[in-house]
Amino acid sequence: MANIERDSIDREEKVRWIYNSRDNKELESRYNQWAKDYDTDLDEGFGWLGPQRAVEFFTRYVPKNARILDAGAGTGLVGKFLDEQGYKNIVAIDLSPGMLEEARKKHVYQSFHRMVMGEPLDFPTNSFDAVISVGVLTVGHAPASSLDELLRITNPGGHIIFSLRPDVYRDNGFKQKQDEMEATGKWKLIEVSKEFQALPEGEPDINHQVWVYQVVSP
Repeated sequence: MANIERDSIDREEKVRWIYNSRDNKELESRYNQWAKDYDTDLDEGFGWLGPQRAVEFFTRYVPKNARILDAGAGTGLVGKFLDEQGYKNIVAIDLSPGMLEEARKKHVYQSFHRMVMGEPLDFPTNSFDAVISVGVLTVGHAPASSLDELLRITNPGGHIIFSLRPDVYRDNGFKQKQDEMEATGKWKLIEVSKEFQALPEGEPDINHQVWVYQVVSP
């Protein structure tokens, strides 16, 4: 029992360590160090439900032949669930080469690219039919401005689906950005989930939601 409790504390410390990164360089370095243990710590250790819940919404709107970007793919947990649902044309981006190396082992992505959310993405406009991003749009990771580039690279009529904590939505510029993009006719809200505990073991008091938007114009 003591070992189980120690493991839980260690995992929580790793999450705090990640969120305390001072900049993208340090964030990349810390994810590189965590990469090999990430799936065990987060998925198996904390019961990370974000990828599965987001993919459940994704399947309602995105056809199986769509070209998909997994924005902030990490070790490929989202890609794994997409592949199980029959999606085969998936591209991965992440700021951490170590995380992308782990994602390669899942054999579900067509290509891998080191890119940083919040910076210009090295894809032509209208490159994808859909974008999914889970656990990335949050404090110390990808800012609300990241949505501009996700919109640019998504085809009109395509979907952008992402997870977001309600407190981050309210307090970190996402509400203003999302409302602005809808008010200016760039996208329209299709669905937003009820709040759920995405990390029931590690963050029992923190909820998440899944947002579904359809792109109207670039």
